[in-house]
Amino acid sequence: MGSSSSKLSNPAPHVWKGTSQTGVSQNLVETLEASNETDVSRLQSVELEIQARVAAELKRLRAQEAEALREALQKVSAQQEEGGEQRQQPGGPGRQEVSKAIDGLRAKLEERVKERPLPDSVERARSEVVRCLRENDRRPLDCWREVEAFKEEVRRLEKGWVDKVVS
Repeated sequence: MGSSSSKLSNPAPHVWKGTSQTGVSQNLVETLEASNETDVSRLQSVELEIQARVAAELKRLRAQEAEALREALQKVSAQQEEGGEQRQQPGGPGRQEVSKAIDGLRAKLEERVKERPLPDSVERARSEVVRCLRENDRRPLDCWREVEAFKEEVRRLEKGWVDKVVS
């Protein structure tokens, strides 16, 4: 069984020989066989054609963007000229009024961001989970009681917050 190789040492190329006509003229077959164009050269020519199309499209898009930018700059400059005439008219908010409004909004925003300290029960449950995980660093599943107690404390805190917001 192992004395002979399973592969042929020099396999002959497979040539298909059909019994019926293929519908391709002999002239076309001869032209294809005589052509020195390879798959690589065809791929290269297709790649060059694609690159040329992409470059033309990029050039067209850049021109379109430049035109849109030019129009936008014209509109902005026209609005600034009109705005200069309107500034001379009384009734618009002054610089100081706008600064005061911004400062007021900033103060309101800073008030909303303040964090409140956690209740002692939640903090105690959290520290118990941390302690248990440090003691059982190789067996964290042994801390399920502490984790459940922490979850329960968080549920109570969330419920209290929801009740406070809803009422």
